[in-house]
Amino acid sequence: MIHEILPVGMLQCNCSIFGDEQTREALVVDPGDEIGRILQVLKQHGLTVKGIVITHAHIDHIAGAQKLKKATGAPVYMNPNDAELQKMMDVQAGWLGVPTPEAVDIDSPATDGARLVVGATEFHVLHTPGHTQGSISLWIPSEGKLVAGDTLFRDSIGRTDLPGGDSRQILRSIHQKLLPLPEETIVIPGHGENTTIGREKQFNSFLQG
Repeated sequence: MIHEILPVGMLQCNCSIFGDEQTREALVVDPGDEIGRILQVLKQHGLTVKGIVITHAHIDHIAGAQKLKKATGAPVYMNPNDAELQKMMDVQAGWLGVPTPEAVDIDSPATDGARLVVGATEFHVLHTPGHTQGSISLWIPSEGKLVAGDTLFRDSIGRTDLPGGDSRQILRSIHQKLLPLPEETIVIPGHGENTTIGREKQFNSFLQG
């Protein structure tokens, strides 16, 4: 499977583009900004977007979703528990001193246990609240990859001091939903470099004890 990771926008959110080599169907995760770059990568690989997934409704992950939806006609998936946070886009824009992005209409709820299929590849939705109430991760068993949003990072975890954050809840999500995955699972966090489940179990100080 084609997998391109583009750090986009002011906060360098990791936008993932997954593409099936046979069907040329694609899934775009967290198109936070720089939609022109994302469209260029899609064109370069000859991919048609089948779905747009938002791991959580922070502005750096969702700001470009409506532009990408308009450009591709693809449906947008997000967990409904972040609906209130999504309504605060003007407040979030104020935090960063950027213009308020165009609101995106959510087409389908990305709820725990839901599965999205691109070509022959299944993407499993894991509800991992704590960074926000609607935070999700995507587990791709056939690829051995986990798109963790801002729940789990290399040597760290998502911040919980913003609206909807809960420090106990994020640790519960990580321990119950993410750490049971195979140790060799490649973790693509919302920002920064990739890691593995095994590495975080061993070295991530937030997860010890």
